[in-house]
Amino acid sequence: MHRSLLSAALVVIVGLSGCSTVTAPPPRAGTTSGSVPTPPAGDYVQLANPGDAEQIVLYAYGLLGTGYRFGGRNPEAGLDCSGMVSYIVEQVSGVRLPHNAAQIAAKTRVIDAGALQPGDLVFFNTLNRPYSHMGIYLGDGKFIHAPSSKGQVRVERMDNRYFARRFDGARSLQSDS
Repeated sequence: MHRSLLSAALVVIVGLSGCSTVTAPPPRAGTTSGSVPTPPAGDYVQLANPGDAEQIVLYAYGLLGTGYRFGGRNPEAGLDCSGMVSYIVEQVSGVRLPHNAAQIAAKTRVIDAGALQPGDLVFFNTLNRPYSHMGIYLGDGKFIHAPSSKGQVRVERMDNRYFARRFDGARSLQSDS
């Protein structure tokens, strides 16, 4: 009985822990509100091919229903939020991103929420720390992500009451030119 309670507690803790690792990157020059630094202009990860953003969206749709797994980096084993994003971006463009939402935010270009385009990245504060969850913007006010709740990749609305209150910012992998 004691062992089963301990196992159940561990499952709950892992499920609530959010996306991948729990440490944010160390602050550096250009830090924005919150604890995620902003890279100097032109010093961020970007896609080489303008068509990659559309391919990222299409690839993401192909992962709908994939199981959630904390620390997951591929669809066969399961994905967490940053694992899903980094996996898709690498498959489509060859660009390797960290497996941590806050670190991805730190390496990508800040954009205004009103400028979101399909393939951009959206971030949320779900664990009382900035950039603790993320997804890929699909357009029409929707994003796709790998949440721990209900355990599978799915589409949500940006104006969903839960996510709207926790929206932490938008980033882009697309060139700003």
